[in-house]
Amino acid sequence: MTHRPSYILFITDQQRYDHLGCNGHPVLRTPNIDAMATEGVSHDRFYVASPVCMPNRASLMTGRMPSVHGLRHNGCLLSERANTFVDVLAAGGYATASFGKSHLQPFTDSPPLRKEDHVERLVPEAWKSDTGKYTKEEPASFDKPSDAPFETPYYGFQHVEMATSHGDQCGGQYGQWFRETVPNWQELHDPANELAHDYTCPQAYRTPIPEDKYPTAWVADKAISYLEERKAGGDPFFAFVSFPDPHHPFNPPGKYWDMYDPNDFDVDLPYDAHQNPTPPMQHETKMWETGEEPAIPQFAFRASDQHVREAKALTAGMITMIDDHIGRVIDALKASGEYDNTVIIFTSDQGFAWGQHGSQEKWMPYDANICAPLIFSAPGLIKPGTVCKEAVNGVDITSTIHSLAGIEPEWKMHGRDLMGLLTSPDGKLKEPMLMINTIYKYGDRVVEALKAKDYDAFKRRDLYAWMMMRDGKYKYIRHFKDDVIEELYDLEKDPDELNNLAVNAGYADKLIELRGKAVEEFRNKDGDFVDHLPEPKEASR
Repeated sequence: MTHRPSYILFITDQQRYDHLGCNGHPVLRTPNIDAMATEGVSHDRFYVASPVCMPNRASLMTGRMPSVHGLRHNGCLLSERANTFVDVLAAGGYATASFGKSHLQPFTDSPPLRKEDHVERLVPEAWKSDTGKYTKEEPASFDKPSDAPFETPYYGFQHVEMATSHGDQCGGQYGQWFRETVPNWQELHDPANELAHDYTCPQAYRTPIPEDKYPTAWVADKAISYLEERKAGGDPFFAFVSFPDPHHPFNPPGKYWDMYDPNDFDVDLPYDAHQNPTPPMQHETKMWETGEEPAIPQFAFRASDQHVREAKALTAGMITMIDDHIGRVIDALKASGEYDNTVIIFTSDQGFAWGQHGSQEKWMPYDANICAPLIFSAPGLIKPGTVCKEAVNGVDITSTIHSLAGIEPEWKMHGRDLMGLLTSPDGKLKEPMLMINTIYKYGDRVVEALKAKDYDAFKRRDLYAWMMMRDGKYKYIRHFKDDVIEELYDLEKDPDELNNLAVNAGYADKLIELRGKAVEEFRNKDGDFVDHLPEPKEASR
């Protein structure tokens, strides 16, 4: 690279680490993403900042953990006063653009959950104005004609082409375009208009939307148009290309629907493999079985093996479609003459459990839920065709982009610069990798609940709080509940996390060591409620 690099960050929604050909999937075909791995560095221990869409995306944008930036649950919002890494790039002379799913504000009709007095404390460096509306991603904002411009800048993005929601339910600017360009659009989306099929999996329905009208194709089309319209040799750019798939519903269009046979997919860890589930999963299962909460399809804890195979096959179809369109975008980048000066990043915003720990969901701190793919490709800049086994986090992406651009933000970020690992993938980072997941309505209610010892809040789904630390081969988990023991796993010997070593007296010293490290790292990341955590319950050994 001869000058400051441009960037394309491809991100999918809810794609596990192992759902790529280059990461060892025995059936799934992803040749274009595999080519990125061949030309760059693939990380096989990449942990998202949160296993929930909105908190994780806000962490990527700010370089901070959800415990600090405040967006801790879907339905909340990222303050418009918060500086983002895209703001920094734009101020440094970068052209910035976002295509596809943003999800920094709610994209439903429900008003966002917000705690006004929380923003200033958590974002002391704020300098931008705050409209206080936070309606830019709501359906009503896109009832107007598509030629009405989207208000920018949007969290630093100067150009925005947005698709909200998932599958053929997508709205936003995609929805505007779909309604205006497809004469019979009302007949081409929604389960009520599904084509005939023999799948029985919940949320599997065959959409009649043509492949070229599906959101995946639209996102790629918009990114390609942007690359074609740019003037070669102009300002460097940052393009955020965000596909709403392979998040459920399971409805890949056209040939991608039956591209894969469900019988070719294994149920490698069935639900009944976990004979001794951890207390949080026991609680979730009990809620499901007793009907304490509505049986929401996306939390299908007890799906059959056949349902899992069908969902896997349809998910594979969605991923291959994404791969095909990533190939189109990269071809356009090469045609533009800017490929050799562009850093290409591929990742996803979380994983998904297919039976691990008795669940089909993404909320918990197990590798199936929180490990996602991460690939950096930068011609001539990083060592190609290598795999990095050091544990890294989603906020590290932000710091690395700034490092490559030669830009230093003026405020504290939690991410670590990965350039050393990209040039020497066998290297080590000084700090262990820590995740802090604090799902509560908003703001410092976590502190309030802890101080008041309102532990009932922790037993409800409105607070699903834990911290997880990866230190070498060990994973340490501490749930923020007074009646839950800690968890400790040796991931080299026990990659499926079936044997909780925290109940093994032989690992008492290691448990104490990692407990202390986790608390120390929590303080380093501005976790202001770490000293109010309930003491871990003594495990029966």
